Amino acid sequence: MERWYSHDEDKISIGLANISAEVPEIEANKDKIIRAVRIFKQKKVNMVIFPEFCLTGYFWEDETACREYMDQGVTDNHLDWLRESLEPLIADGLEYVILNNIRRNPQGDRKYLNTTCVIRPGFDLADPQMTYNKIFLPGIENIYSISGRDDRLILETKWGRFGFATCYDLCFPRLLEECALFDRADAVIGIASWRGSGERNYPLSNVRTDHYYGCLWDIMMPALAAANQVWLIASNAVGVHSVSKAKFWGGSGIWAPSGLKLVQGSHQDEELIIMHNVDIIGEKKFEQDDFDYSADLRKVYGPIADRRTFTRV
Repeated sequence: MERWYSHDEDKISIGLANISAEVPEIEANKDKIIRAVRIFKQKKVNMVIFPEFCLTGYFWEDETACREYMDQGVTDNHLDWLRESLEPLIADGLEYVILNNIRRNPQGDRKYLNTTCVIRPGFDLADPQMTYNKIFLPGIENIYSISGRDDRLILETKWGRFGFATCYDLCFPRLLEECALFDRADAVIGIASWRGSGERNYPLSNVRTDHYYGCLWDIMMPALAAANQVWLIASNAVGVHSVSKAKFWGGSGIWAPSGLKLVQGSHQDEELIIMHNVDIIGEKKFEQDDFDYSADLRKVYGPIADRRTFTRV
């Protein structure tokens, strides 16, 4: 799926991988990642964004089997692949590949860190300027992972400032508010393995869905963009987990600071999505020329709006 925001080729072209990860099949996932990057590069994309757990696939309930597999899949074990196969592709206009996976906890805990990496030539997994660790962990992830707590990452580029949030992080609006208000992000990159299934039933109102969490994704992405006046650029996994049979919602897409959807991928099928020549800074400024929420907040609350009063625990 290929779309154009403008004709100005000095603006950023973004590629989203609305794909599934094979479980357990790390080598097949590596191959899929490399093939996708080559296609994006051929299409003159500047930044490629993959979904959460794109190298290993998601956790499942059999802790012994799952941990044995995930121990093999941690990013620490695949640095040679990153350097020898992926990094050389980052050239000739392609400047960033955003890749999420688990890695070993440097503190020695058996639990993993869920880490999004900004892959560029010279990438270093230990460099905090190149990584973001997921903060909020739902359900099963608490068994296997540890929170990044107050981690944050702002990627400074010639096209604008990009903040990061991973899947369940997106359910906490204060996190997005901090990113937009205090860190002055122009866009937030959302990396996810967001499921679709979930029943909600209101029989007297004749309202029912078997895809509640998927509906939540489609509601929240534009709302978060509009409420914070930032671009929301989200890459979500799609397809069915081959072990747990969990169904992921896909729907990777790009929402403008107005909250309006510019492009969105399938909820069932793998797709590569491209939006060319996006004016990240200009569109944010245009939206704030009408109503600047952060400026209006400061008018009322003064210094309170400039203090980081939100402590992540």
